[in-house]
Amino acid sequence: MNDRERSEAEDVDFPRFQVGAPPQHVITTLLGDYWISRPEQLPSAALVRLAEEFGVSAVAARAALSRLTKRDLLESSKVGRRTYYRLTDRAAAVMSEGRQRIMSFGLEQGAWDGRWVMAAFSISEEQRDLRHALRARLRWLGFAPLYDGLWVSPTANADSAAAVLAELEIPMSTIFHAEALDSSGTRAPQEAWDFDRLRRAYEDFVAQHSPLLERVRKGVVGASEALVARTGIMDTWRRFPNHDPDLPTELLPAAWPRAAARDLFVEIYDTLGPLAEFRVKQIVAEFEPGLAELVAHHRTSSILSLT
Repeated sequence: MNDRERSEAEDVDFPRFQVGAPPQHVITTLLGDYWISRPEQLPSAALVRLAEEFGVSAVAARAALSRLTKRDLLESSKVGRRTYYRLTDRAAAVMSEGRQRIMSFGLEQGAWDGRWVMAAFSISEEQRDLRHALRARLRWLGFAPLYDGLWVSPTANADSAAAVLAELEIPMSTIFHAEALDSSGTRAPQEAWDFDRLRRAYEDFVAQHSPLLERVRKGVVGASEALVARTGIMDTWRRFPNHDPDLPTELLPAAWPRAAARDLFVEIYDTLGPLAEFRVKQIVAEFEPGLAELVAHHRTSSILSLT
């Protein structure tokens, strides 16, 4: 993606995940996992039926399709009395980039050079919406607040951060590189992250999904369960990069659980892929047999090969 496309992509208003599988999120996730970048459109009846696998009613699913179209995330067409949908090219591009970031998260990195990217800014209390927008964008880039107006990251791209400040027109701001001094009585930059909370989150993730992994290894997960479980574990894993910008090994406490959590995620996600694909094909075939054969899942390695 070039800078213009990236700026446009950041404006795409995807539904956010919430507990209980909100219909719009379910539909965009399913299209992103099994139908991304395909030029053909799927019948609305098939998408409604797929959403029902997640406990979404037909009424709620059809309402979600309408809202997603109004938000320019889906494009639609009619053939007779049937309506068909696919992701817009813009939405598909954003989902592809986000998916690559999610799948690469937690991979071993090279040695860190010890330099921090620092974003310093001052925004008045009256400009709360602007403060919120800037903080959200900085977090997405991998920053965290060391102090209220000083955000830090060991991995962020300085040019991308500068572009965000310019786009949001933050006049009292600057981006710079710095190395932290090992001095007693001062706050280290890595203290911008709550390592205890992150550790608990990773350990909870492993504890929650370990029983599923055992069942996956035994081959006792059916196609319908595979579809729902694969989507569920992706939804949980994709939230980690918002709280942990792939912090370098040099900054992490001993016995850090991120690698174990990633290994569990990848094994479940990849192993359940063929079964989940089979279930999607079954449902699409009920309405458009010719389109069912085009359904495809993607393994972690295939997604990373596109980077």
